[in-house]
Amino acid sequence: MSTIAENISTLAERIRSAAQAVQRDPASVGLLAVSKTKPASDLREAYDAGLRDFGENYLQEALGKQAELTDLPLIWHFIGPIQSNKTRAIAENFAWVHSVDRLKIAQRLSEQRPPALPPLNICIQVNVSGEASKSGCSPEDLPALAQAISALPNLKLRGLMAIPEPTDDRDEQNASFAAVSTLQAQLGLPLDTLSMGMSHDLEAAIAQGATWVRIGTALFGARDYGQP
Repeated sequence: MSTIAENISTLAERIRSAAQAVQRDPASVGLLAVSKTKPASDLREAYDAGLRDFGENYLQEALGKQAELTDLPLIWHFIGPIQSNKTRAIAENFAWVHSVDRLKIAQRLSEQRPPALPPLNICIQVNVSGEASKSGCSPEDLPALAQAISALPNLKLRGLMAIPEPTDDRDEQNASFAAVSTLQAQLGLPLDTLSMGMSHDLEAAIAQGATWVRIGTALFGARDYGQP
């Protein structure tokens, strides 16, 4: 068994244990492989070990991998910051976008989604920790943004995404993720997705309702940002 396959097995057990601890079905939590900076060969290895969903932060890098992996039925998620000049390529080449934080970007994605493709699955990124350095809609602006996006054609608003301020304190982790869950519930929209939790805090995220955990390091190993 390869290292990646072993890591996937370990992660599956972590997800199962975390879900069962709060009486959730482990199948209700998806493992999104965060594959930025990793070569297409690593993604192929992860596919062979059972993964289908891959999250990319950098558009050009992602498009290169997509071209290399056209023989595999992968589901591509865009999870990085979105510039206006990148929306067309994102709308044309991804099934999910987790990082929408303003209406202008959502409108462009809707307008540029090819009609032959199903609606683009959208998560609104919310900045629950209030960090100035972090992308995301403020909790105060979220209701109006969610209502506006839910009315756009060619998009399907699925839920919220968050990257809380990192901490090793489980109580603080729980509080941040619970805040995201509460914000989603307060919207009163038919949403089914909470994209939250990473390698170090997936247990707390699952305890508070995560349906996607975005895992990079614990799956593929440490990243080398010196590589293209």
